[in-house]
Amino acid sequence: MEQSRLTRRLVKRFVAGHSLAEALAVCRRLKGEGILSTLDYLGENVASAAEAAESAEKAREAIRLIRDNGLPATISIKLTQFGLDISEEECRGNVTKAVEAARAAGTQVEVDMESSEYVDRTLDLVRRLHGEYGNVRAVIQAYLYRSEQDVRQLCRERVPVRLCKGAYLEPAGVAFPEKTRVDGNYRKLMRILLEEGAVPALATHDEALLVEAGLIVKELGLKPEQYEFQMLYGVRRRLQRRLVEEGHRLRLYVPYGEAWYPYFMRRLAERPANVVFLVRQLAGG
Repeated sequence: MEQSRLTRRLVKRFVAGHSLAEALAVCRRLKGEGILSTLDYLGENVASAAEAAESAEKAREAIRLIRDNGLPATISIKLTQFGLDISEEECRGNVTKAVEAARAAGTQVEVDMESSEYVDRTLDLVRRLHGEYGNVRAVIQAYLYRSEQDVRQLCRERVPVRLCKGAYLEPAGVAFPEKTRVDGNYRKLMRILLEEGAVPALATHDEALLVEAGLIVKELGLKPEQYEFQMLYGVRRRLQRRLVEEGHRLRLYVPYGEAWYPYFMRRLAERPANVVFLVRQLAGG
């Protein structure tokens, strides 16, 4: 299946490539189109300290080349890729090295949110590192019941937030099971972030939410540098171009690496609606 024609089309459309060089080429092209980027070296839940240290080294390499190429890019990381399941202390050390490198390069680290069991540990580390270095962004998932409390706390501490809907299969005890309630909570959190947040990033492909966000931005008189929209590389490209043409700042999540297959298939399995969404994207863009 990995070699099927459909799979190759999926990879070409939604993954920047197997190598960092390929991903950087995509970021350079996006820069030419007036689009920012965040590089994500695929992988999570590493099995050894050596793998975690290797992930940290790859992150620093990406940061160095972002600087050398003059790219308006950040990096996105997952804490389980940096060893959170193995040792919180080693994970913190690995992430700190990346954050220090990013600050020296004039960019930032965006710490992706994983499943609900990791939320407290992830936010604890993000808040600590942002407090010390000032260049770390948290990710909050709108489908979790707890997210309003987390958003308000992060706003108080001036920690930047990327707001997304959430991509993991969670029990009804911790997350809204209905899409309408997730969308409603996203709207609520979106307004809080635009009114009170520190340069929030709104990550969604939902056009209705984007239109509503644009109205709030206009209502509040926000300048483009005070917020940004984020989308996935290869998804809703016509909408991406329109956002840029309207003067909004847009950042694309640019994944790359050899671990694309398990990552990609696991995401499809976790949320079956993603399959329909991606097929539509292949068909029309």
